[in-house]
Amino acid sequence: MSASLSTAAVLIIGNEILSGRTQDTNLGWIAGRLVERGIRLAEARVVPDIEEEIVAAVRALSARYSYVFTTGGIGPTHDDITADSIGKAFDRPVGVDPEAARRLERHYGVGNATPARLRMARIPEGATLIDNPVSVAPGFRIGNVFVMAGVPRIMQAMFDGIAPSLTGGPPIQQRSVACHIPESALAEPLGAIQARHPEIDIGSYPWFRNGAAGVSLVARGTDPGALDAVIAQIARMIEELGGTPVME
Repeated sequence: MSASLSTAAVLIIGNEILSGRTQDTNLGWIAGRLVERGIRLAEARVVPDIEEEIVAAVRALSARYSYVFTTGGIGPTHDDITADSIGKAFDRPVGVDPEAARRLERHYGVGNATPARLRMARIPEGATLIDNPVSVAPGFRIGNVFVMAGVPRIMQAMFDGIAPSLTGGPPIQQRSVACHIPESALAEPLGAIQARHPEIDIGSYPWFRNGAAGVSLVARGTDPGALDAVIAQIARMIEELGGTPVME
């Protein structure tokens, strides 16, 4: 793909993900939305609720990619340490944001914005709020890092609000063809096709269905014509190897 294509990383924060207690669904959802906007998701990490782990990951990812999206750790409890960790990553003090506090007070009612609830109004100095139309408590953006809730419905609403501000390119499209040839037999000729078309990402994904083994060969890129040409070459390769290409 083009070197100028915007790139992104997702940082999933939470012990509950690493323990297996909670199954993450945010990564796949964000990946799909980024593809629609022509932004390539290049990396994803899962880190525990440990400040130094979050700080190290945020610093590394924000330096490497156009955008970083974090999920989790901005709730009202003691283990919600994402805001403080992001502040440390950017060397910014963290405090109660007046506008975030006003939103929580309006939502919960006068006198009901407890200290625990006001924890959700704490953001790093200089950050801008990300609206939360579901449960009010905002996320925030600082630099190229977007900090969002871990609850899928809330995260999705937050992302939909920030999506228009993201700079991408043409939507990333894909073509796919399957066959029953062993992946090892495809490796060398498939590598040659990839070398001829560096602007297209080609992936090989083995599968086992209904008692039969096969491979799906997927081409991704922003140029429909180039994608069609690559898939045609892959189909010819399959035929030359004695297989039958099946477009997916």
